[in-house]
Amino acid sequence: MIVVDDLTKKYGATTAVDRLSFSVAPGRVTGFLGPNGSGKSTTMRCMIGLDRATSGTTLFDGRPYAHLRQPLVEVGALLDAGNAHVGRTARNHLRWIAASNGLPARRVDETLEMVGLQQVAKKRVGQFSLGMKQRLGIAAVMLGDPRVVILDEPANGLDPEGIRWIREILKDLANQGRSVLVSSHLLAEMAMIADDLVVIGRGRLVDQCTVNEFIDRHATKWVTVRSPDLDRLIELARATGLVPERVGDGVEFHGVDSSVVGELAAAHGLVLHQLASQTGSLEDAFLRVTADSVEYHGDSESKR
Repeated sequence: MIVVDDLTKKYGATTAVDRLSFSVAPGRVTGFLGPNGSGKSTTMRCMIGLDRATSGTTLFDGRPYAHLRQPLVEVGALLDAGNAHVGRTARNHLRWIAASNGLPARRVDETLEMVGLQQVAKKRVGQFSLGMKQRLGIAAVMLGDPRVVILDEPANGLDPEGIRWIREILKDLANQGRSVLVSSHLLAEMAMIADDLVVIGRGRLVDQCTVNEFIDRHATKWVTVRSPDLDRLIELARATGLVPERVGDGVEFHGVDSSVVGELAAAHGLVLHQLASQTGSLEDAFLRVTADSVEYHGDSESKR
Protein backbone atom coordinates (compact mmCIF):
# COMPACT_ATOMS: atom_id res chain seq x y z
CA MET A 1 0.00 0.00 0.00
CA ILE A 2 1.29 3.45 -0.93
CA VAL A 3 -0.10 6.54 0.79
CA VAL A 4 1.00 9.98 -0.41
CA ASP A 5 -0.18 12.69 1.96
CA ASP A 6 -0.04 16.45 1.32
CA LEU A 7 3.17 16.14 -0.72
CA THR A 8 4.67 19.47 -1.80
CA LYS A 9 7.86 20.19 -3.71
CA LYS A 10 9.05 23.71 -4.41
CA TYR A 11 12.01 24.90 -6.46
CA GLY A 12 12.47 28.46 -5.30
CA ALA A 13 9.30 30.32 -6.21
CA THR A 14 8.06 27.47 -8.43
CA THR A 15 5.75 24.84 -6.95
CA ALA A 16 6.20 21.60 -8.88
CA VAL A 17 3.98 19.48 -6.62
CA ASP A 18 1.23 21.18 -4.65
CA ARG A 19 -0.21 19.43 -1.56
CA LEU A 20 -0.77 16.22 -3.49
CA SER A 21 -2.50 13.29 -1.77
CA PHE A 22 -3.43 9.89 -3.21
CA SER A 23 -3.15 6.17 -2.46
CA VAL A 24 -2.20 3.04 -4.40
CA ALA A 25 -3.97 -0.13 -3.30
CA PRO A 26 -2.41 -3.61 -3.33
CA GLY A 27 -3.59 -5.99 -6.02
CA ARG A 28 -4.29 -3.19 -8.50
CA VAL A 29 -2.48 -1.30 -11.24
CA THR A 30 -2.80 2.45 -10.67
CA GLY A 31 -2.10 4.67 -13.65
CA PHE A 32 -0.40 7.98 -12.86
CA LEU A 33 -1.40 10.50 -15.53
CA GLY A 34 -0.81 14.16 -16.21
CA PRO A 35 0.31 16.48 -19.02
CA ASN A 36 4.01 17.21 -19.53
CA GLY A 37 5.23 19.39 -16.68
CA SER A 38 2.41 18.34 -14.36
CA GLY A 39 4.79 17.03 -11.68
CA LYS A 40 4.55 13.25 -12.19
CA SER A 41 8.28 12.54 -12.29
CA THR A 42 8.99 14.97 -9.45
CA THR A 43 6.32 13.27 -7.35
CA MET A 44 7.80 9.83 -7.97
CA ARG A 45 11.30 11.06 -7.17
CA CYS A 46 10.09 12.60 -3.90
CA MET A 47 8.26 9.40 -3.01
CA ILE A 48 11.50 7.38 -2.94
CA GLY A 49 13.78 10.12 -1.66
CA LEU A 50 15.66 10.99 -4.85
CA ASP A 51 14.35 14.53 -4.33
CA ARG A 52 13.63 15.95 -0.89
CA ALA A 53 9.98 16.97 -0.55
CA THR A 54 9.36 20.45 0.81
CA SER A 55 6.58 19.01 2.98
CA GLY A 56 4.27 16.03 3.18
CA THR A 57 4.91 12.30 3.42
CA THR A 58 4.90 9.07 1.43
CA LEU A 59 4.43 5.81 3.30
CA PHE A 60 4.98 2.29 1.99
CA ASP A 61 3.00 -0.10 4.16
CA GLY A 62 3.15 2.55 6.89
CA ARG A 63 6.86 3.45 6.60
CA PRO A 64 8.78 6.12 4.68
CA TYR A 65 11.25 4.92 2.07
CA ALA A 66 14.25 6.09 4.12
CA HIS A 67 13.24 3.75 6.97
CA LEU A 68 13.12 0.59 4.86
CA ARG A 69 15.91 -1.79 5.87
CA GLN A 70 16.06 -3.49 2.45
CA PRO A 71 14.47 -1.01 0.05
CA LEU A 72 14.69 -3.21 -3.05
CA VAL A 73 12.87 -6.03 -1.26
CA GLU A 74 9.96 -3.74 -0.43
CA VAL A 75 9.88 -1.08 -3.18
CA GLY A 76 11.13 -1.57 -6.72
CA ALA A 77 11.29 1.64 -8.75
CA LEU A 78 12.33 2.41 -12.33
CA LEU A 79 12.41 6.14 -13.04
CA ASP A 80 15.23 6.23 -15.60
CA ALA A 81 16.00 3.22 -17.78
CA GLY A 82 19.20 4.88 -19.02
CA ASN A 83 21.04 4.93 -15.69
CA ALA A 84 22.86 1.61 -16.14
CA HIS A 85 26.63 1.83 -16.70
CA VAL A 86 27.18 1.45 -20.44
CA GLY A 87 30.42 -0.51 -19.96
CA ARG A 88 28.86 -3.26 -17.83
CA THR A 89 27.16 -6.34 -19.17
CA ALA A 90 23.49 -6.81 -18.33
CA ARG A 91 24.33 -9.64 -15.93
CA ASN A 92 27.06 -7.67 -14.14
CA HIS A 93 24.78 -4.64 -13.82
CA LEU A 94 22.24 -6.77 -12.00
CA ARG A 95 24.93 -8.61 -9.99
CA TRP A 96 26.19 -5.46 -8.28
CA ILE A 97 22.63 -4.31 -7.51
CA ALA A 98 21.84 -7.71 -6.01
CA ALA A 99 25.07 -7.76 -3.98
CA SER A 100 24.55 -4.22 -2.65
CA ASN A 101 21.10 -5.21 -1.40
CA GLY A 102 22.10 -8.57 0.06
CA LEU A 103 20.07 -10.50 -2.51
CA PRO A 104 20.94 -14.02 -3.71
CA ALA A 105 22.89 -14.20 -6.99
CA ARG A 106 20.32 -16.62 -8.46
CA ARG A 107 17.85 -13.72 -8.72
CA VAL A 108 19.99 -12.21 -11.48
CA ASP A 109 19.35 -15.00 -13.95
CA GLU A 110 15.76 -15.38 -12.78
CA THR A 111 14.95 -11.76 -13.56
CA LEU A 112 16.90 -11.78 -16.83
CA GLU A 113 14.72 -14.68 -17.92
CA MET A 114 11.60 -12.89 -16.68
CA VAL A 115 12.26 -9.92 -18.96
CA GLY A 116 13.55 -11.95 -21.92
CA LEU A 117 17.21 -10.83 -21.82
CA GLN A 118 18.90 -14.10 -20.89
CA GLN A 119 20.37 -14.48 -24.40
CA VAL A 120 22.07 -11.05 -24.22
CA ALA A 121 23.13 -11.28 -20.56
CA LYS A 122 26.82 -10.93 -21.54
CA LYS A 123 26.23 -8.00 -23.86
CA ARG A 124 27.31 -4.53 -22.71
CA VAL A 125 24.52 -2.12 -21.82
CA GLY A 126 25.95 0.50 -24.18
CA GLN A 127 24.96 -1.76 -27.08
CA PHE A 128 21.36 -2.06 -25.90
CA SER A 129 18.42 -0.39 -27.60
CA LEU A 130 16.12 1.80 -25.49
CA GLY A 131 13.61 -1.04 -25.32
CA MET A 132 16.26 -3.47 -24.08
CA LYS A 133 17.33 -0.94 -21.44
CA GLN A 134 13.71 -0.73 -20.30
CA ARG A 135 13.61 -4.51 -19.88
CA LEU A 136 16.90 -4.43 -17.97
CA GLY A 137 15.52 -1.72 -15.71
CA ILE A 138 12.46 -3.83 -14.95
CA ALA A 139 14.73 -6.78 -14.18
CA ALA A 140 16.53 -4.58 -11.63
CA VAL A 141 13.19 -3.56 -10.12
CA MET A 142 12.19 -7.20 -9.65
CA LEU A 143 15.48 -8.43 -8.16
CA GLY A 144 14.12 -8.10 -4.63
CA ASP A 145 10.65 -9.44 -5.48
CA PRO A 146 9.14 -6.22 -4.00
CA ARG A 147 5.61 -5.72 -2.72
CA VAL A 148 5.46 -2.25 -4.32
CA VAL A 149 6.43 -1.48 -7.94
CA ILE A 150 6.82 2.07 -9.29
CA LEU A 151 7.51 2.57 -13.00
CA ASP A 152 7.89 5.81 -14.97
CA GLU A 153 7.05 5.34 -18.67
CA PRO A 154 7.98 1.62 -18.76
CA ALA A 155 6.76 1.18 -22.36
CA ASN A 156 9.03 3.92 -23.69
CA GLY A 157 11.06 2.56 -26.61
CA LEU A 158 9.31 -0.80 -26.71
CA ASP A 159 7.98 -2.30 -29.95
CA PRO A 160 4.37 -3.56 -30.12
CA GLU A 161 5.35 -6.98 -28.79
CA GLY A 162 7.22 -5.32 -25.93
CA ILE A 163 4.27 -3.09 -25.10
CA ARG A 164 2.01 -6.12 -24.91
CA TRP A 165 4.61 -7.81 -22.70
CA ILE A 166 4.73 -4.89 -20.25
CA ARG A 167 0.93 -4.85 -20.18
CA GLU A 168 0.84 -8.52 -19.23
CA ILE A 169 3.63 -8.33 -16.65
CA LEU A 170 2.05 -5.35 -14.88
CA LYS A 171 -1.29 -7.13 -14.62
CA ASP A 172 0.47 -10.26 -13.38
CA LEU A 173 2.32 -8.28 -10.69
CA ALA A 174 -0.95 -6.78 -9.48
CA ASN A 175 -2.63 -10.19 -9.52
CA GLN A 176 0.09 -11.35 -7.13
CA GLY A 177 -1.11 -8.74 -4.63
CA ARG A 178 1.50 -6.05 -5.28
CA SER A 179 0.80 -2.31 -5.36
CA VAL A 180 1.71 -1.11 -8.87
CA LEU A 181 2.04 2.57 -9.78
CA VAL A 182 2.85 3.32 -13.43
CA SER A 183 3.02 6.56 -15.36
CA SER A 184 2.55 6.63 -19.12
CA HIS A 185 1.57 8.86 -22.01
CA LEU A 186 0.18 5.86 -23.91
CA LEU A 187 -3.43 6.39 -22.90
CA ALA A 188 -4.87 3.61 -25.05
CA GLU A 189 -2.51 1.20 -23.29
CA MET A 190 -3.34 2.66 -19.90
CA ALA A 191 -7.02 2.03 -20.55
CA MET A 192 -6.18 -1.67 -20.95
CA ILE A 193 -3.62 -1.90 -18.12
CA ALA A 194 -4.87 0.21 -15.24
CA ASP A 195 -7.57 -0.54 -12.69
CA ASP A 196 -7.37 2.87 -11.03
CA LEU A 197 -6.15 6.33 -12.06
CA VAL A 198 -4.46 9.21 -10.31
CA VAL A 199 -4.62 12.26 -12.59
CA ILE A 200 -2.72 15.45 -11.78
CA GLY A 201 -2.29 18.84 -13.41
CA ARG A 202 0.13 21.60 -12.42
CA GLY A 203 1.17 19.51 -9.43
CA ARG A 204 -2.34 19.18 -8.01
CA LEU A 205 -4.73 16.25 -7.87
CA VAL A 206 -7.37 16.43 -10.60
CA ASP A 207 -9.12 13.13 -9.88
CA GLN A 208 -8.57 9.68 -8.38
CA CYS A 209 -10.96 6.87 -9.24
CA THR A 210 -11.26 3.73 -11.35
CA VAL A 211 -10.66 3.94 -15.10
CA ASN A 212 -14.35 3.37 -15.85
CA GLU A 213 -15.43 6.03 -13.36
CA PHE A 214 -13.00 8.54 -14.86
CA ILE A 215 -14.29 7.96 -18.39
CA ASP A 216 -17.90 8.12 -17.21
CA ARG A 217 -17.28 11.41 -15.38
CA HIS A 218 -15.22 13.26 -17.96
CA ALA A 219 -15.55 11.79 -21.47
CA THR A 220 -17.89 13.14 -24.14
CA LYS A 221 -21.22 11.30 -24.36
CA TRP A 222 -23.65 11.18 -27.25
CA VAL A 223 -26.40 9.11 -28.84
CA THR A 224 -26.07 7.60 -32.32
CA VAL A 225 -29.23 6.88 -34.33
CA ARG A 226 -29.82 5.25 -37.71
CA SER A 227 -33.31 5.05 -39.19
CA PRO A 228 -35.11 4.83 -42.55
CA ASP A 229 -37.20 7.74 -41.19
CA LEU A 230 -34.16 9.89 -40.41
CA ASP A 231 -35.42 13.13 -41.98
CA ARG A 232 -38.68 12.92 -40.03
CA LEU A 233 -36.81 12.16 -36.80
CA ILE A 234 -34.56 15.18 -37.31
CA GLU A 235 -37.59 17.39 -37.93
CA LEU A 236 -39.34 16.17 -34.77
CA ALA A 237 -36.17 16.44 -32.71
CA ARG A 238 -35.61 20.06 -33.70
CA ALA A 239 -39.22 20.86 -32.91
CA THR A 240 -38.70 19.60 -29.35
CA GLY A 241 -35.49 21.59 -28.85
CA LEU A 242 -32.99 18.83 -29.52
CA VAL A 243 -29.96 19.51 -31.72
CA PRO A 244 -29.31 16.57 -34.07
CA GLU A 245 -26.11 16.42 -36.10
CA ARG A 246 -25.91 14.38 -39.29
CA VAL A 247 -22.91 12.05 -39.39
CA GLY A 248 -22.69 9.79 -42.46
CA ASP A 249 -25.93 7.82 -42.80
CA GLY A 250 -26.97 8.52 -39.22
CA VAL A 251 -27.44 11.31 -36.73
CA GLU A 252 -25.88 12.13 -33.38
CA PHE A 253 -27.46 13.78 -30.36
CA HIS A 254 -25.24 15.37 -27.72
CA GLY A 255 -26.31 16.21 -24.19
CA VAL A 256 -29.35 13.93 -24.21
CA ASP A 257 -30.08 10.42 -22.97
CA SER A 258 -30.90 7.68 -25.47
CA SER A 259 -34.28 7.12 -23.81
CA VAL A 260 -35.40 10.61 -24.84
CA VAL A 261 -34.65 9.92 -28.50
CA GLY A 262 -36.17 6.43 -28.33
CA GLU A 263 -39.40 7.69 -26.77
CA LEU A 264 -39.66 10.48 -29.36
CA ALA A 265 -39.36 7.95 -32.19
CA ALA A 266 -41.83 5.56 -30.56
CA ALA A 267 -44.41 8.31 -30.01
CA HIS A 268 -44.47 8.98 -33.75
CA GLY A 269 -44.16 5.40 -34.98
CA LEU A 270 -40.68 5.82 -36.42
CA VAL A 271 -38.53 2.76 -37.10
CA LEU A 272 -35.01 2.80 -35.63
CA HIS A 273 -32.24 0.55 -36.93
CA GLN A 274 -29.78 1.78 -34.30
CA LEU A 275 -30.11 3.63 -31.02
CA ALA A 276 -26.84 3.56 -29.11
CA SER A 277 -25.34 5.52 -26.25
CA GLN A 278 -21.69 6.34 -26.95
CA THR A 279 -18.91 7.41 -24.60
CA GLY A 280 -15.51 8.82 -25.53
CA SER A 281 -12.18 7.16 -24.78
CA LEU A 282 -9.81 7.57 -21.86
CA GLU A 283 -7.81 9.91 -24.09
CA ASP A 284 -10.91 12.03 -24.68
CA ALA A 285 -11.65 12.19 -20.94
CA PHE A 286 -8.02 12.96 -20.06
CA LEU A 287 -7.70 15.78 -22.60
CA ARG A 288 -10.96 17.35 -21.45
CA VAL A 289 -10.18 17.25 -17.74
CA THR A 290 -6.56 18.45 -18.08
CA ALA A 291 -7.11 21.10 -20.77
CA ASP A 292 -6.41 23.94 -18.32
CA SER A 293 -3.26 22.23 -17.02
CA VAL A 294 -1.33 21.93 -20.29
CA GLU A 295 1.77 24.15 -20.37
CA TYR A 296 1.99 24.58 -24.13
CA HIS A 297 -0.68 24.43 -26.83
CA GLY A 298 -0.17 24.07 -30.58
CA ASP A 299 -1.97 26.43 -32.96
CA SER A 300 -4.79 23.95 -33.65
CA GLU A 301 -5.34 23.43 -29.90
CA SER A 302 -5.33 27.12 -29.08
CA LYS A 303 -8.13 27.72 -31.60
CA ARG A 304 -10.50 25.19 -30.02
